[in-house]
Amino acid sequence: MEIENVVSLFDGISCGQLALIDVGVSYKNYYASEIDKYPIKVTQHHFPNTIQLGDVTKIDYSSLPKIDLLIGGSPCQGFSFAGKQLNFNDPRSKLFFEFVKAKDTLQPKYFLLENVKMKQEYQDVISEHLGVFPIRINSSKVSACRRDRLYWTNIPITQIEDSNITFDDINSNSESWIEEEIINKISKWKAQQKPLPNATLIGSRSKLPCLTARGYNQYHSGMILITNGSKYRYLTNEEAELAMGLPVGYTSILSDKERSKAIGNGWNIKTISHIFKGLL
Repeated sequence: MEIENVVSLFDGISCGQLALIDVGVSYKNYYASEIDKYPIKVTQHHFPNTIQLGDVTKIDYSSLPKIDLLIGGSPCQGFSFAGKQLNFNDPRSKLFFEFVKAKDTLQPKYFLLENVKMKQEYQDVISEHLGVFPIRINSSKVSACRRDRLYWTNIPITQIEDSNITFDDINSNSESWIEEEIINKISKWKAQQKPLPNATLIGSRSKLPCLTARGYNQYHSGMILITNGSKYRYLTNEEAELAMGLPVGYTSILSDKERSKAIGNGWNIKTISHIFKGLL
């Protein structure tokens, strides 16, 4: 199947392009709005024909052709249960209305908006503006990491089957083990009664927690540690890419810290691919 034009707001590392390719949907033009130079660098490295539109608040939609697909995952910090839940008073979450503006102006045939779980009252505001109710999907169904998200779309979505993928399926078997006494010198991880009390330990047949943009250097979600008995190591960026459905090395042109942030800010490719199958 081929569509003509796609607009992706808050494009990040262009997970939308990867998902379209994954399901065999080709497109002629892909317009992306992103302001972070590091994700843009990744996008243009892999997809040099991407047409970057810049700041979402400054796009002149009248200059664009007929759009077949509008997608985006607007910033979630003001909605998340993990945050302060400032909802639409948070300037980042107000950017949702830029998606509404794009949808109302462009009148795309299909649209997709992704965001986090949130209070029902906030969810209802989004549903009212977009004219559809969200579908809740946890990416643990199709990948090795959890990512419980809401998707507002007019693309028909079929039932998602559990693929039973765990960390074992993406384990690189890295031997970069860290001595426990070294870990315990890190202030956040100073042991009291047991080692690494603040870390998320991942063992055999486990699902990774939701990867976020709050990684510290290469440490995804702050403190994800892979354990093998008394040994510990950090989750590698390559394992994080696989967990999110990205090709291994997709973000390798960035530093460890920027890779962690870019991966955590992205979409789970296999989840979006499942949704895009409805375009076929």
